[in-house]
Amino acid sequence: MTRRILVLFPDEWDYAAARDPRCRDRFEFHYEGFDLFRFPDNARLFTFDALAFVESTVRRYARRGIDAVVTSDEQFGPFLASLVAMRLGLPYTPLEAVLTIQHKFYARRAFQRIAPECNARFGLIRRGFDSPGDVPMAFPFYVKPAKAAYSVLAQRVDSFEELRLHTRFGWFEAAIIERLVRPFADVMREHSTLAEDPFSMVCEELVRGRQVTANGFAREGKVTMLGTVDSIMYPGTDQFQRFQYPSALPPEQLRRVDAVARRLIEGTGFRHGMFNVEMRVDPVSGLPKIIEINPRAAGQFYDLFERVDGYSLFEAMIVLECGGEPTVRRAAGAQAHAASFVLRDLAGEGLAHWPSLARIEALQARNPDAHLMVYRKRGADLRREMKWLGSYRYGVFNVGAATLEELFGRFQRLCAEIDFHPRSHRALDLERLAAQSQFGDD
Repeated sequence: MTRRILVLFPDEWDYAAARDPRCRDRFEFHYEGFDLFRFPDNARLFTFDALAFVESTVRRYARRGIDAVVTSDEQFGPFLASLVAMRLGLPYTPLEAVLTIQHKFYARRAFQRIAPECNARFGLIRRGFDSPGDVPMAFPFYVKPAKAAYSVLAQRVDSFEELRLHTRFGWFEAAIIERLVRPFADVMREHSTLAEDPFSMVCEELVRGRQVTANGFAREGKVTMLGTVDSIMYPGTDQFQRFQYPSALPPEQLRRVDAVARRLIEGTGFRHGMFNVEMRVDPVSGLPKIIEINPRAAGQFYDLFERVDGYSLFEAMIVLECGGEPTVRRAAGAQAHAASFVLRDLAGEGLAHWPSLARIEALQARNPDAHLMVYRKRGADLRREMKWLGSYRYGVFNVGAATLEELFGRFQRLCAEIDFHPRSHRALDLERLAAQSQFGDD
C-alpha cells in the first residue's frame, strides 16, 4: 500500500531522501511551505501568515487520505506540523510542548524544573533594552533570540557595547527578523498561555566541554534513544566543522547523555515525535549541560544513521508519524563511521568563483556514495549570513567509511576536487581531525 506523506517546509535533505528509489512505490509525497535558504522561494516569507497556512493546508488535504505529516524544518515546521496533523486527525506532537521547547526562555525554565543540575544560568533581555541595567547577567555570556533557528544571531558577547552592536539592525534586516518570528508569535498567542515576547533575547551562561547531539523519538509517551552524534567545531570558534557518528564518548557518558535527554523529553510533555537534544559534556565532572531541544529530526543526519546503523532516519520519521513503531537497528550498516562535514568561509571572502550547477552535479556524479550540498551566496546574502551566523556555510558533504582514517581521507580528497573554495581555505590537518575525534574540544 502506498502511503501519502505531507512534508512541511521541505529542504534539500528531505527532497534527497524522498527521491531515493526505495521510496518510489511505498510513499507518495506532497509538499507545502518554502525553503528559507533558497531564493526566490524564500521571498514568500514576507507575505507568510502561519494561521492562514494551517487553514488552507487542512482544507487542501482533508479529503486526500494523508497518512502522516512530517517535517525536519527548524523554524516553522514543528509547531505548524503539530497544528496541521492535529486538525487532520493524525499523530502529532503536543503543541504546548513544541512552543515551550522552541521559546528559549520558557525552555530554560522547563530545564530548570526538570534537570536543574544540567541547566545553565540564564536570563531574558527584553526587546528595546538600552542600558546595562536591562541586562540580567554579568558578561561574558552567550546570547540568542528567544525564537530562532539554525544558530541565527547566537553568539558570545563580552560587553554591553558588543551586545548592542550585535542586536542593532538596518531596516531590511529588522524586517526579515520580524517576519521570521511573527509566525511563532501568532501561533503562541492564538494557541497557548505563554506570554513572554518571542522577539526578546535570552542570555545564557557560557558552558564548556564537548558538544553532542542526542537523537530519539517519543511514541505514546515512551522515549526511544537512537544515538548520539559528536558536534565538533572549527578550532577556536563556535562554528560546526562536522557532525560525526557514532560518538566517541565513553559508554558511561553516553548513558548519562541519554538519561538526561529522556528526563527532558518526558518532563516537557513531549509525548510524540522525533527530537534531538544538544548538550555539552563538562570536561571535569562529565555532567551533561543542556544547550537546547530541537523538536524534529535533523535532516542532515538522515543518512548518517543509515550508513552506520542500517536504517533510514527519514523512513523512521515517516513510520512514526503514520502511527507505527519505527524499526531501529544498531551497527548494522555498511560503514562503521559517518560524518557530515561543513565547509565554511570564516572570513567572509566568498567563493573564489561561482560554480555552475553542472560542475556541482559532476562533482556529485564522481562521488556517488557521498551526499553533497553546495550553497552559493554572494553580495548582501553573504554579508547577512556572516553577521547572523558568524560564517558562510558553502558546502556540506556527508560521507562514511570503515575507519576514521578512511573517513577523513575521503573528505580530504573531496575538498581537493573543489576549485571554488574561498582564498583562505587550507587543506585539512588529518592528524588534528583524528585528535578531535579521540578527545573532543573543550
